[in-house]
Amino acid sequence: MPKSLLSLTVLAFAATAASTAMAAPETYNLDANHTYPSFSYSHFGLSTQLSRFNKTTGTVTLDKAAKTGAVDVVIDMKSVETGSTLFNGHIQGEDFLDTTKFPTASFKSTKVVFDGDKPATIEGNLTIKGVTKPVTLKVNHFMNMAHPMLKRDAIGANASTVIKRSEFNAGKYAPNVGDDVTITIAMEAIKQ
Repeated sequence: MPKSLLSLTVLAFAATAASTAMAAPETYNLDANHTYPSFSYSHFGLSTQLSRFNKTTGTVTLDKAAKTGAVDVVIDMKSVETGSTLFNGHIQGEDFLDTTKFPTASFKSTKVVFDGDKPATIEGNLTIKGVTKPVTLKVNHFMNMAHPMLKRDAIGANASTVIKRSEFNAGKYAPNVGDDVTITIAMEAIKQ
């Protein structure tokens, strides 16, 4: 093989390897101290009630060059925080979250749609009380940067969707207590 052809072959291989390396997916672990799914609903039309879950685990995979990603989240339903000890127990009952039988809920993405360099929507399957339904999370904030304290790559996002709780066998008192529930997640994740 002529030397110039060999050099071109080596350069082409090196360029391909470099672009493959730059396009590699990166995995981030959710930061449990800065990741809180919350939910809100109408309470008899008198007010919009807001509660959250205090324990969430999971991963986010992001390939910045290919503009692809994946999200896998597990929520500890027993960590629900309504602001009332009495209601924390009430909402974990059989008519609502039924945390004795279903201690966790999960979201697993099927598709992440990008708008430019940022994810705009995350389509996936939400499982609550053993019922799985497709949902689309709308991302209204996304940031990827070096974490100022940890000095490691980090991502953060806020996203939301609306579900009907009756579709997840948790519809007691609907429609007086709103059937539409807005789920919002504020999350931060650190690169592994």
